[in-house]
Amino acid sequence: MPGKILVVDDEPAIRALVRFALKQADLDCREAGDSVEAQALILADPPDLILLDWMLPGVSGVDYARRLRRERLTQSIPVIMLTARSDEEDKVRGLNTGADDFITKPFSPRELVARVKAVLRRVAPLSADEAVTIGGLVLDPTTHRVSAGAEPITLGPTEFRLLHFFMTHAERVHTRGRVLDGVWGNSAYVDERTVDVHIRRLRKALTASGLDRYVQTVRGVGYRFSAKED
Repeated sequence: MPGKILVVDDEPAIRALVRFALKQADLDCREAGDSVEAQALILADPPDLILLDWMLPGVSGVDYARRLRRERLTQSIPVIMLTARSDEEDKVRGLNTGADDFITKPFSPRELVARVKAVLRRVAPLSADEAVTIGGLVLDPTTHRVSAGAEPITLGPTEFRLLHFFMTHAERVHTRGRVLDGVWGNSAYVDERTVDVHIRRLRKALTASGLDRYVQTVRGVGYRFSAKED
């Protein structure tokens, strides 16, 4: 499993707690106090996952997460937001920036490590899979690229895995619980609302190609991926 983690937080005490927890779990921890330091470290050696504080000096963590999703170098790197905000709407807002998970402060080192490893596990297994093609949509796990015709489609790591799950289980109707199991695994920290957020993000990414229609809502049940008209 990959193990290079970049922690971006302006509080030294939080970074020390995270560093200790990650090192105890045999994960390599690098640290930055703001987005400028973080960007320099990423350019020098891209991490496998970024732990990003919501509130940062200068560019906020929320704005920086959006930037990470726009840039080719970082668009495939998983991001977990760290925040003192606990309202559901704040969680949804964090996920909508492109984050893959959301951890509320104060958190236990055990929970932090469990969630970091869960995100790393769900991203890593795709590397050995073969390319999948449905209705002109092509997903290649080896290169982590998605395209519709000749046009590339940019996806975050969770949307990429979600699309991979749908394309390899096409034409079936999946409950939110089934999608959670297939994409997030046995994670006790992800709820069904998270599925809806990532479904919306996946549809948005597919809209320009007109293939958002492939991700179909089955009322009262869940979702289906199909190149056929509903």
